[in-house]
Amino acid sequence: MLKAFNRYRIMSFITGTTLLILCATFILHKVDATAWHHIKWFVSLVGVGHGIVLYPIYLVASFNLALKAKLHVGYIALMLLSGFVPGLAFYMESRMEKKLFPQGRTNA
Repeated sequence: MLKAFNRYRIMSFITGTTLLILCATFILHKVDATAWHHIKWFVSLVGVGHGIVLYPIYLVASFNLALKAKLHVGYIALMLLSGFVPGLAFYMESRMEKKLFPQGRTNA
């Protein structure tokens, strides 16, 4: 289960970071529309990377961990929602670590 958690953790950080980047660029777009023309290619690249490549991989890692750890449906729903709500991926990763490894990952 430790390997499944490590895969989930890596994908959680990557997916959460790309989502935060997208939110920051969206706020920048609303504040200064002229900056949008300079970063539009970057937003497109990160958006496609997050939505088409990284989030599906994150879903697979989440389901893999959920099946191995026999998690409750509520946890699974929150894990899957983490790819849509900025910052939730980092919180859920922390909660999963505390739930699955209460003594720490070194003792697992």
